[in-house]
Amino acid sequence: MKILHTADWHIGKRLHKTDLSQDFDLFVNWLCNYLRENPVDVLLISGDVFDFSNPSSESRSQYYKTLIKLKNFNLKIIITGGNHDSPSVLEAPKEILNQLDIHVIGRMPDQFEDCLIPVSSELKTELIIAAIPYLRSQNLQRQFEAESHENKQEAVKESIAFHFQETARLAKENYPEIPIIGMGHLFATGASVSESERDIQIGNLAGLETTHFGNDYAYIALGHIHKPQRLHSETPIFYSGSPIPLSFSERKNDKRILVLDTEASFEPESISIPKFRELILIKGTLDEIKVKLEDIENKYPLKTLIEIELHEAEFSATKTYELEQVIEAFDKQNCDIVKHKVTFKNMAKVERGVSTAESQVSDFTPKEVFQKKLEGIDETENTKLELISAFEEILDELNRPEE
Repeated sequence: MKILHTADWHIGKRLHKTDLSQDFDLFVNWLCNYLRENPVDVLLISGDVFDFSNPSSESRSQYYKTLIKLKNFNLKIIITGGNHDSPSVLEAPKEILNQLDIHVIGRMPDQFEDCLIPVSSELKTELIIAAIPYLRSQNLQRQFEAESHENKQEAVKESIAFHFQETARLAKENYPEIPIIGMGHLFATGASVSESERDIQIGNLAGLETTHFGNDYAYIALGHIHKPQRLHSETPIFYSGSPIPLSFSERKNDKRILVLDTEASFEPESISIPKFRELILIKGTLDEIKVKLEDIENKYPLKTLIEIELHEAEFSATKTYELEQVIEAFDKQNCDIVKHKVTFKNMAKVERGVSTAESQVSDFTPKEVFQKKLEGIDETENTKLELISAFEEILDELNRPEE
């Protein structure tokens, strides 16, 4: 049996106001061509289908059209919710999708057995998928309560671990001798992150150790981290990564899908996804930036996006003005400068970090703004940690979609 693992589609994502819907469509077209030549039995999508909990009508349409295209290849599709997804949005068409052999688990069910999806071939169950979505605070509080920040971190870890271990135990009890594949959307200790992953489970501090998953899974298909990678574990535990770059920090990542052939091994084959557009970060002095802009050539189907970071030793309003002029005059076909920032090394401390109008509060996450505010208050580190924990709980409540 062949299983394809992907995650973090982030349909509806915009990168510095650039709509990435074309990037995603090109990925889907490539994936369909791959499936035409390399049939698979099951497609796993481990969370963050959408970039927003309340996706636009265009994003929903793109999602459903994608499912229709993929169903042409007669495969079972299993989708779990991520921290960006609204459980109610994902599960709204659940009954209809079930009839198409598309299984969606947007929220953790009350009964863990409801996460278990058998995969059969010729009337024989060959595999069990433990489809565990992103675990929200109400799920975690069912098992553990903790008052201090330090204990809360441990409580979150233990609760997430309990969900995976208990689901595996029930799978073994109900389907003895059948291999189990787990799905999850979380941060695991040791994973390499980029700037586009939002904080998850109390600011990534509650990262799971690989031992927390237990020893009953044959493979664990994770989402949330956008760089494809394997965790250090005897059990194959993989992040498939996102299929397209979602931030400039991902510009050098080799995007991939993972394919398992369970008859041979639960170690997946890593299939490289072609690049559809280039993201370029240019750093240097004004003269160096001018040269590098001249050398840029677009070799890909979609428009090249460029970020510029001007670094000069001494403050100069003239340099800032000249950079603005260079950007305004830049007219290379199929290339766009989407962001620029200016830094002067020898500026006074108060002025350091001041840049062009492009550097705004919107460049920072809410948590980063809150942490900068905490830097200026006279409190102990423990108190600051408690404040961060409380702030994250408020954020979680605000970001939680209405059910």
